[in-house]
Amino acid sequence: MAKKTIRDVEVEGKTVLVRVDFNVPMEDGRITDDNRIRQALPTIRTLIEKKARIVLFSHLGRVKEEKDKEGKSLKPVSEALAEHLGREVKFVPETRGETLESAIASLESSEVLMVENTRFEDVNGKKESKNDGELGKYWASLGDVFVNDAFGTAHREHASNVGIASNTDEVAAGFLLEKEIKFLGNAVENPDRPFIAIMGGVKVSDKIGVLENLLEKADMILIGGGMSYTFMKAQGLEVGNSVVEEDKIDLAKSLLEKAEGKLFLPTDFRTATEFSNDAESRVADYDDLREGEEGLDIGPKTVERYRELLQNANTIVWNGPVGVFEFSNFAKGTKALLETLSGLDASTILGGGDSASAAINFGYEDAIDHISTGGGASLEYLEGKSLPGIECVDEK
Repeated sequence: MAKKTIRDVEVEGKTVLVRVDFNVPMEDGRITDDNRIRQALPTIRTLIEKKARIVLFSHLGRVKEEKDKEGKSLKPVSEALAEHLGREVKFVPETRGETLESAIASLESSEVLMVENTRFEDVNGKKESKNDGELGKYWASLGDVFVNDAFGTAHREHASNVGIASNTDEVAAGFLLEKEIKFLGNAVENPDRPFIAIMGGVKVSDKIGVLENLLEKADMILIGGGMSYTFMKAQGLEVGNSVVEEDKIDLAKSLLEKAEGKLFLPTDFRTATEFSNDAESRVADYDDLREGEEGLDIGPKTVERYRELLQNANTIVWNGPVGVFEFSNFAKGTKALLETLSGLDASTILGGGDSASAAINFGYEDAIDHISTGGGASLEYLEGKSLPGIECVDEK
């Protein structure tokens, strides 16, 4: 997929509208994880160097009613961005109108401005998230070039991505979006083999499309996390109180049949009698889970088995932790696999969400080749779906 990027666009003196994904977690007005801001810096800095007039759009949280705006302003985000850039970021607490238009018109080359939370347009009307035609056209009228660098919303057709793009003559990808296309897209469409996928998380239902697509694409799929127990139940095994999607047992059976040996399940687990970090735990083989116990992590035999299988991989995609990594006593499996990936001579890709959080929290951020910034977008991309936020970017 050869998409136009900001390398291919002349932006000096032009007003460049940039859709970023600054939907960062916040507590009491304080950003608790600025990863998404840091990931957007290469694009913004390049536009500054190229002497563009830069206007940033982003959403923050869900906003449906007036009361939902509380604590959802992007002003703290604009301040955090200014610290990273070492320069002023003008903030306009409006999403449309004369104040915004005047502020954009007065921008000098290399200056940066941030528009208020695009989801404020959804109050009592859902104009942003329903890709209102008038809103997309209005926002597009504020600039000359549109750059989409928000992979986290690339699976959604919103006014701030597809709406602006469809009303702008020149549309390019930012460096982050380009990186997501390169790593996730190539991993699924043209992987350097052997290609191994690690699939974790709680629910099989969340990963049906991904599993079905990867059964066609990957050489092996290693299963971990809560979804393991639905597959085990499908094999007639005792799973105690472990999480199981009863209505997906038949699906798990059919996936195991389709896999024809490609799909690997844990051989042991770390179990407990209650969902607590302080609960008494033990390591149980796959056929030894007792009534009243629940599996909360993969066990040491599984870790070693998966490590051995991963040694020969050239491409590894991982989506979803293999245990309750939020509990230190049940994070051993996830940590061990992160350590394994960090030492391999392979292309290593984490598909966003909790697996990305685990890598960052446990200090493996710099040891992984690519950590996706998109949760739902990553899943849909791994399913092989077309993403509107990528499709709207011009071809080279």
